[in-house]
Amino acid sequence: MKANPIPSLLFFGFLTAVAEAATLEVDAVKSRIQVDARATGHKFTGNLEKYTIKAQGTGANEPTSFELTWDFNNLKTGDVKRDAEMVKWLGGGNPKGSFKMTKGWKEASGKTAAMGNLTVNKVSKSIAFPYTVKREGDWVTIDGTVTMDYQNFKLPIIRSMAVMTVDPKLVVRFHVVGKVK
Repeated sequence: MKANPIPSLLFFGFLTAVAEAATLEVDAVKSRIQVDARATGHKFTGNLEKYTIKAQGTGANEPTSFELTWDFNNLKTGDVKRDAEMVKWLGGGNPKGSFKMTKGWKEASGKTAAMGNLTVNKVSKSIAFPYTVKREGDWVTIDGTVTMDYQNFKLPIIRSMAVMTVDPKLVVRFHVVGKVK
């Protein structure tokens, strides 16, 4: 069984480009959230195909709120059997995930960073990560990468056939495009 339990959480960066008392309307066609996993002898990527984002910010391009929610049934790896096993590994049914921003800041290096609570498998953990923002008119592009460990969410190491193991370290990549409204 191969799983990518932590995609999204990373849309947080949208907020840095939001105008005065404005919201960000994400363009799902132009955006992508991907989770890269390594298993014994191969690698695979999961794509989060559907999610919900609620984001607002200030005129100073500072985030005031950001929430991301998703159903793991919408995380697709291109292998129907693997996707079904991932959902089963997460408890079956419609396992949900969420991320809620708690703060954002500029690092001494000038890079932008965010922190928030990520919930997976009914376990919430604080996570921080850097991201970049590019704004062209009303359009905003947010990019970032973060490495996650699914064991931090009380999920067991994934083993199959006694020799295949999915590395608990997952790389989440996000490229989010949205329009400030």
